[in-house]
Amino acid sequence: MSTTAPSTATAPRPVLRTVRRAAWLANALFWSAFAVLEGVNHGWLAAVCALAFFIAPDLTFLVAAGDARHVEKGQLPARAVPFYNAAHRALVPLALMVAYTLLPLAWAPVFAGLCGWLAHISYDRAFGYGLRTKEGFQRA
Repeated sequence: MSTTAPSTATAPRPVLRTVRRAAWLANALFWSAFAVLEGVNHGWLAAVCALAFFIAPDLTFLVAAGDARHVEKGQLPARAVPFYNAAHRALVPLALMVAYTLLPLAWAPVFAGLCGWLAHISYDRAFGYGLRTKEGFQRA
């Protein structure tokens, strides 16, 4: 009779996923609040930029709108995947924020837009939407 211990490698996985999503949600709430604050402090143009950049990453779906009828449910057309993945990497708006702070650029709507973009990415990760495989499916 063989007794095997339950695998401990798979047990913490759902807990880790939940903690990671909770961290992304906290991040999303932070960037949302920062975007709203920028809009309140710097006027309607900053608020519009924050909202536009919040919505813009999902407009990458339009790159391959004509191919949408040829893919499975939940799959993104392969032609849109590079654009989608580029728009959904947190390092891109973070790098632009660093450049904004280091360069002599002082236009608040840009920073508000970057806050909105980071909020979008963070909400996506919090709700389980990540980057896509080259075939267009969600990465595991």
